Amino acid sequence: MTATVTPDNVARARPVSVARGYRFELVKLVSQWRIRLLVLACWIAPALFVAAVSRQSTLPVDTLFGRWMHATGWAGPLVMLGFAGSWALPLLTSVVAGDVFASEDRLGTWRHLLVVVRSPRRIFAAKALASLTVLLLLVAGLACSSTAGGLLAVGNQPLVGLDGHLLTPADAAAKVLLAWVCVLAPTLALAGIGLLGSVALGRSPMGLLLPAGVALAMQLAQMMPLPAAVRLALPSYAFIAWNGLFTGPAQLGPLLIGIVVSLVWAVLSTAPAYLLFVRRDFTNAAYDGSGRRAVIGALPPAGVVALTVAVVAATTGATGSGVEQDKVQRSLATAFAHLYRMQTKQLNRPDVTEAQLRATATCNKGSIRVAAEGPGNDWRCVVSWHLPGVEAAGTAIYQLDVTPDGRFMADGDGPKEVNGYFLVRTPTGDAPNPLWQFDGNVELLRPSEE
Repeated sequence: MTATVTPDNVARARPVSVARGYRFELVKLVSQWRIRLLVLACWIAPALFVAAVSRQSTLPVDTLFGRWMHATGWAGPLVMLGFAGSWALPLLTSVVAGDVFASEDRLGTWRHLLVVVRSPRRIFAAKALASLTVLLLLVAGLACSSTAGGLLAVGNQPLVGLDGHLLTPADAAAKVLLAWVCVLAPTLALAGIGLLGSVALGRSPMGLLLPAGVALAMQLAQMMPLPAAVRLALPSYAFIAWNGLFTGPAQLGPLLIGIVVSLVWAVLSTAPAYLLFVRRDFTNAAYDGSGRRAVIGALPPAGVVALTVAVVAATTGATGSGVEQDKVQRSLATAFAHLYRMQTKQLNRPDVTEAQLRATATCNKGSIRVAAEGPGNDWRCVVSWHLPGVEAAGTAIYQLDVTPDGRFMADGDGPKEVNGYFLVRTPTGDAPNPLWQFDGNVELLRPSEE
């Protein structure tokens, strides 16, 4: 004999708690073959990739810290972090958060779920928390696996920072961990966008693609010569602002702004998703309201962009591209001085301090008639320094390629015995002259002491 479900029976049923709903939704997610495959890939593939690349003769020098993968195992997780911020994390949030509600629309199981849980609010909380847990598991896998691969393949060696100073293995470990923690904020922002797309677009595949599409659009925006205020006001900047941790002193301003902006995006994307979901009409199995809710769901992100740009511009005073002549000169001179000391030690020459070197740089963009500001590969710099007991100043020429986000690659252009290509002996084997080519970072915001 089959029991009949009546309104009185439903009213007397015990409500399902958020904790039980969370466990149920987590089991549903983990039971999917694609989620299991992603977890397996995130915990195994990065270690294999980092270990394989670290053994190659050609390194990904166009990637931040890629040129140091032969020298230390701590460069591997940073290379993986750069790749994850650009591609892996947006795709992971699309698969997990972008489909957590839409899957119920495709399967037509909303009414069954509501009969059991009896609260759209609890359902939303359980699904959001379950998707967040899976994303944290995937990010932890990327970080732990790439770190293990680097340390096993190369070893626990010091890491060269973006201003040329040497980080001890313990300091490098702490900053690598902190860098991975910092990218959780923009990941949450993309997850919020995924929840909004999954709720607003229903069974449409566009909801699944929304986080990846938004991330791609913001990544393209970061490659364009936009004002610094606009660049900092996008969550995607937090995926690259962690590089400020690897300078001395740390460039924390842009990183903190990126984290705060990302958390604001996460809240203002999740809130409309919640409101749309709890007000949805679940009585019609064929209804998902995609058209109207898609328009409503697109309004908060558009408003957030305008709000964050205005707030960042007003609070930081950021104007222009943020790449200015004096900042480039100061960053290049600092990095050169640190790396000169490293070269001196490797060549067994008498040690000299940065204060004794008094390194300075003079930069322009190919001609004095062109304003020396903004990104480009036409920066030309002359670095000067002094040695104790030597009257004449030493000089070295560098060609700089400065990207819109403030990263630059310095390429030595003579004299050959200073910044040309030659091999030097290091504790980990022969390596290129550290003054030949190196990476640096220009802070887009002017330091507070100025």
